Amino acid sequence: MANAGASGKISGNGMYTAKCHDFFKQRFGFGKVLLTTSCTDALEMSALLANIGPGDEVIVPSYTFVSSANAFILRGADIVFADSSLDNPNVDAERLEALITPRTKAIVVVHYAGVACDMDKVMQLATKHNLIVVEDAAQALDASYKGRPLGSIGHLAAFSFHETKNISSGEGGMLVVNDAKLAPRAEIIWEKGTNRAAFHRGEVDKYGWVDIGSSFLPSDLAAAFLYGQLEKLDDIQQKRKAIFENYMQSLLPLQQAGKLSLPNIPQYATQNGHLFHIVTNNVDERDQLIAHLKKEGIQAVFHYLPLHLSPYFKEKYKGAALPWSEHYADCLLRLPFFYDLTEQEIETVVQSIFAFYKR
Repeated sequence: MANAGASGKISGNGMYTAKCHDFFKQRFGFGKVLLTTSCTDALEMSALLANIGPGDEVIVPSYTFVSSANAFILRGADIVFADSSLDNPNVDAERLEALITPRTKAIVVVHYAGVACDMDKVMQLATKHNLIVVEDAAQALDASYKGRPLGSIGHLAAFSFHETKNISSGEGGMLVVNDAKLAPRAEIIWEKGTNRAAFHRGEVDKYGWVDIGSSFLPSDLAAAFLYGQLEKLDDIQQKRKAIFENYMQSLLPLQQAGKLSLPNIPQYATQNGHLFHIVTNNVDERDQLIAHLKKEGIQAVFHYLPLHLSPYFKEKYKGAALPWSEHYADCLLRLPFFYDLTEQEIETVVQSIFAFYKR
């Protein structure tokens, strides 16, 4: 942070922004990389790059954060909600094709808890129907699908560096552009619709307004804060993955007894230590477990409410029932999870859960 301040340039696209861009490209093989002020901004840039407009349809999981849909609604799109899978909260790739119509322009997939969707099936559908795929990889840094980093597979990908993520700049995000045809325009949109970045590289003798865009760049101070964590990424990830595995092994007897379900990691996916959740058998049990843990001084919380049932959208929704999205909304519970979580604290959480089911 001090170095960023001493550089004399603390606005966007400075020295530490470039360092972050280089890190992500070299480490994960991403295409064009652009830091943004949030994952929401990266998704909104994706909607612009996909030329989404009124009358277009975009397929989005219902079990996700509002930004996954809102970015495309802002461009006038009609959202078609997809259901989750039977065995994890990710979108059911087997049922996506039934949602595609002549108006479909893009598919948004969300890698929930950093666990990959079935990207082969998604990309095959995209090729068959000439669709843009946007990976909402907000939770998926350093996770992979069949050995490929998440965020490197779709045409576009959006990451989050919010304070709740594995690495953070307080608020922050990143757009990844893997389709080379979209890269030049992405940089222009990122620079408020100007070709200023090309000007600073000496590629044009002056810059001006050449397209639509907005102020999506984060401060270089935020980039410096982020880069300090990127330098420690392996250490951070090792600790967080260990916390995940500790929970997994400790709670396995309860799954074997049919009391609850643990995260399902398909053979094609990896876990990246983002969060740990359990799934109870019904909503009443989930709510009682939350209350039980709260009495023990343990905060455990549910996650998303299905977007198709949200106050904003429920009157608009005309699609089929989405039972698995509603199931995860009712039954999924996130356990305490952060870098400094100790083995003793994990043991306290685990023993409290065992005590709940024993009674």
